Amino acid sequence: MRRRDRQITDIYKISQIMEKCQVTRIAFNHENGPYILPLNFGFYEHNSKFTLYFHGAKEGRKAILISQNPCVGFEMDTNGKLEENDTACGHSYFYQSIIGTGKVSPIEDINDKKHALKLIMKHATGKDNWDFPNSILSRTGVFKLEVTELSAKEHL
Repeated sequence: MRRRDRQITDIYKISQIMEKCQVTRIAFNHENGPYILPLNFGFYEHNSKFTLYFHGAKEGRKAILISQNPCVGFEMDTNGKLEENDTACGHSYFYQSIIGTGKVSPIEDINDKKHALKLIMKHATGKDNWDFPNSILSRTGVFKLEVTELSAKEHL
């Protein structure tokens, strides 16, 4: 990282930033180049390792790309605000961001799907008392992204 003065390494602070982010952008590998998809997500941190969860159709481009190559990149950001100045070069931008890489895999176990969907809903709504009928779970694609590398930075 070029700007070490903006680097964040504290896991608790990284979790706080992730909590503020509402969307993560996943970059999938594709034969014609990257395919980037914005997704709502939930996450779990254990022993300084993060797992991101998202859902969608079990079929389609995202599912195909995951099956072909599960290695992805991701980005999320929050607190964006322009700092204005009298000169163009004096302008700056405040932000907090996280980028990283990892491996995505589908979740098939019903209980694991429920857990992941509860994390997604908790992140989106602040509530974790949701119930998901098995009939819905069997039709819903739920995916986990096990983060292998990440970096976080801020300019506030």
